Amino acid sequence: MRLGVVGLGVISKFYLAAARRRPDVTLAAVCDLRAAALEPHAGVVGTYRDHRAMLREAGLDGVVVTTPNDTHAPVCRDALAAGVAVCVEKPLAHRLADGRDLHRAARATGVPLFTAFHRRYNSAVTALRAGLSGGPAAAGLTVRYWERIEDHVGADRWYLDPRRCGGGCVADNGPNAFDLVRLLLGEVTVTGAGIRRDARGIDRAARVELRSRDGVPAVVELDWSYPGEVKDVEVRLRDGTVRRADMLAGHPGFKESLWHEYAGVLGAFTAAVAGGSRDDGGLAALELVEQTYHRANRYQEAP
Repeated sequence: MRLGVVGLGVISKFYLAAARRRPDVTLAAVCDLRAAALEPHAGVVGTYRDHRAMLREAGLDGVVVTTPNDTHAPVCRDALAAGVAVCVEKPLAHRLADGRDLHRAARATGVPLFTAFHRRYNSAVTALRAGLSGGPAAAGLTVRYWERIEDHVGADRWYLDPRRCGGGCVADNGPNAFDLVRLLLGEVTVTGAGIRRDARGIDRAARVELRSRDGVPAVVELDWSYPGEVKDVEVRLRDGTVRRADMLAGHPGFKESLWHEYAGVLGAFTAAVAGGSRDDGGLAALELVEQTYHRANRYQEAP
């Protein structure tokens, strides 16, 4: 697969490393608005400052989109129109209407549209899923996604602009957490939510209650102000036992777990392209983000 990467921000290095390790992937081109970001790639792969030119000229089979959230929709739309398979960083789009439009466009064109939920491929999560297979049913689930966002964004300050991010912790970290709930419980709906916002109106913390079609409750706890990092999943089973996946265990370095997770993302994307897969949960996660913001307006904000 000839692969292009649009957006050379903080997450792109994990994709670039994964692409270079796969014998079935050729990194063919990169694109960024900033000339300085392109300089290290000049003379090695094609470099572009306009993704549309890259789509026309680079002969791509697939493209990874790691641009700011508010640009996901137009870049993905252009790639789908060009017949180039898309792997887009979560969220699929920063507005639900845009996500629905992309979903329809992918179905109409038959071009794979793949949302990157990197925590699906975390070694502790995959071990948890394997351990639950064939055992007692789940009685409850909690996902914690806590971090200090300023420690993670690097130079990508757009994360802290709700107009570009789509919100705050619910819009950006919510999709990963919601996807883990769906991975373990199937389809869910939001039943309640509390959000704490800062003086700028950015949601810095949230507690979201969900329920599966089988009536199993789940809780997602998000925090963008936590002095450190906690990323884990706890499953309470009907026989009274508790199973847990610490997504940072065994990966002590900062963002160290992302190296193997994004290798998993790229592997799943190549498989999706080969198999023609088009529905990976990106729209479903965006629906849960929308439900959370809607519910939070009807509940007292978190203290």
